[in-house]
Amino acid sequence: MAKKAVHFGAGNIGRGFVAEFLHDTGYEVVFADVLDSVIDQLQQTPSYNVTEIGADGERTLTITNYRAINSKYHEQDVINEISDADIVTCAVGPNILKFIAPVIAKGIDLRPAGLAPLAVIACENAIGATDVLAGFIKDPHTPSDRRESIHERARFANSAIDRIVPTQDPNAGLNVTIESFYEWVVEETPFQPQGHPEIKGVKWVGDLQPYIERKLFTVNTGHAAAAYHGYNTGIKTIAEALKDPKVHGEVRRALAETTTLIVAKHNVPLEEQQAYVEKIIKRISNPHLEDTVVRVGRAPLRKLSRKERFIGPASQLLERGESADALLDAVYVAFKFQNVEGDDESFELAEILKSHSAEEATGKITGLEKSHPLFEPVRKIVEKVQGEKSSI
Repeated sequence: MAKKAVHFGAGNIGRGFVAEFLHDTGYEVVFADVLDSVIDQLQQTPSYNVTEIGADGERTLTITNYRAINSKYHEQDVINEISDADIVTCAVGPNILKFIAPVIAKGIDLRPAGLAPLAVIACENAIGATDVLAGFIKDPHTPSDRRESIHERARFANSAIDRIVPTQDPNAGLNVTIESFYEWVVEETPFQPQGHPEIKGVKWVGDLQPYIERKLFTVNTGHAAAAYHGYNTGIKTIAEALKDPKVHGEVRRALAETTTLIVAKHNVPLEEQQAYVEKIIKRISNPHLEDTVVRVGRAPLRKLSRKERFIGPASQLLERGESADALLDAVYVAFKFQNVEGDDESFELAEILKSHSAEEATGKITGLEKSHPLFEPVRKIVEKVQGEKSSI
């Protein structure tokens, strides 16, 4: 029987990263999305290209053997596909997981007895995204008398993904330009003792936490710091931002702090983490991956949340008695990313800062407890940003 994967989210990451790996392993990929234009194109086009760009040039791959379903209108079709699929993946954004969970739950519950458990892997830039998705699937969307046995029908594995998908050519259609470097790490423990599914290019590990935090607190922290400092300086692209001595210095200061945390917490050799930092700075500085500070900076509310790229490492550093001054400087410019055209969260951020006290806004946006040592430094930043806004 042919292998089949159902993937939620037919955007650039879904088509250009996840589908590439699944296609290369021999899976038929069934895309599920609610965006009419993309689904229509996928249904009408038998192939598209993924162009990988790196320091040594570029190569183009052709993706075929896929189908597409508009889950907005044909939910039952998606449920049926899941019921006998081998893998379900998603790249929809952490805030959308709760909306795809009911469909996945129904598909899992329809799986016939004797079929191998479905592998469910969320490919999101968030810690424990598959756990979050599994929580939504199990409660309330799985019948209570079926929850204890759900492991017989599905296994849920967290993952860490690392690949830059830059701003795309508006005339590219389904084609995707992506960096050649990648890392997709998935925990293998949930699949024991039967073993994990085959996906070429995936690194299977017993303990995912060091990989997740190393990636999130290096790649994502550095990328976002460059974006917000660059935006605050009036720079348009990430590559240009990292050419600016001040912005470049701020990014290095922030990554020096996250390096302190990663080395101490996960026993990573200092030289190894420093080499990783250098590689990341080189990657995000690549002028051939044209990326704007606005695209990288979008969704500031998520990026300022409790476990994310700034508050996450800064809170842990203060808990360890270390400083997080550079991360707090990045938090400051992130709070100034307001009312940016095309980014709803930046408007919501502005509204929260306008309508709430500094203390209320700090708790609402960051999720920090008032008793946490990071709360007061962030509250002072919020108060400063609010004062600057009101004086304009």
